Amino acid sequence: MLIAQLTDTHIRAPGSLAYGVVDTAAFLEDAVAHLAALRPRPDVLIVTGDLTDFDRPEEYARFKALTAALPMPVFPIPGNHDSAAGLAAAFPDIAARAAGGKLNYAVDDFPVRLVMLDSSVPTAPHGELGDGTLAWLDAVLAAAPARPSLVALHHPPFATGIRHMDVQNLRDAAALETVLRRHGQVLALVCGHVHRTVLAAFAGRPASICPSPAHAVSLDLDPAAPPTFHMEPPGLHLHRFADGGLVTHLSFVGAHAGPYPFFGADKRMLDGTA
Repeated sequence: MLIAQLTDTHIRAPGSLAYGVVDTAAFLEDAVAHLAALRPRPDVLIVTGDLTDFDRPEEYARFKALTAALPMPVFPIPGNHDSAAGLAAAFPDIAARAAGGKLNYAVDDFPVRLVMLDSSVPTAPHGELGDGTLAWLDAVLAAAPARPSLVALHHPPFATGIRHMDVQNLRDAAALETVLRRHGQVLALVCGHVHRTVLAAFAGRPASICPSPAHAVSLDLDPAAPPTFHMEPPGLHLHRFADGGLVTHLSFVGAHAGPYPFFGADKRMLDGTA
């Protein structure tokens, strides 16, 4: 199984640039074309929050229009720029799956079970799952202990060292860790929010943050650094499940030179000499 992950697309109404600089819709168009051209093609696309910039119906509508041509199903969860209510109104099929008092749901149609968590807090930038979601997660995982599972949420439950983002992390990370340590079938935990690839371990398993297909939060580990962003190469993550394990790849969006062969027709390595 191949799981594609997009996050933090921050779609706005036509004619509006994020921070007066970033055409997030154009970047999403490029990411959609990239996904559609991948071989093998991903089986699913998960979107780990901040689909929109202002949680407006027209922004959700634009996100859906930009991703409508994708040949795989799309499973989103809200981020702090979205809301559970806004996303549910835009995606009634997702709302119909939801349980646990928030926009939490599990997808059981594939070799890897996708457990999608709503960490959004109304009108706040930080994340919190809450007792209802944590109890739901515990019960859902306990109901299928033999099913390889991937847990996804927007807010990371671990510190990255980028201070202005870390203060917006998941507030009840310790409680989430307690739940996950009870369930050995969870392969990994994946997040968004920080707009760049970050790799860690959490609850004894791999954890990762996916980059944005648009702007990147600046990699500045100075605790006094102000919040800034860079226009780094856009990317997404591909999570490959095979032989009982999960491996995550960073896939840069866009056209890049190559592929170039390592070996010539004579089976000898090309070294640039005559």
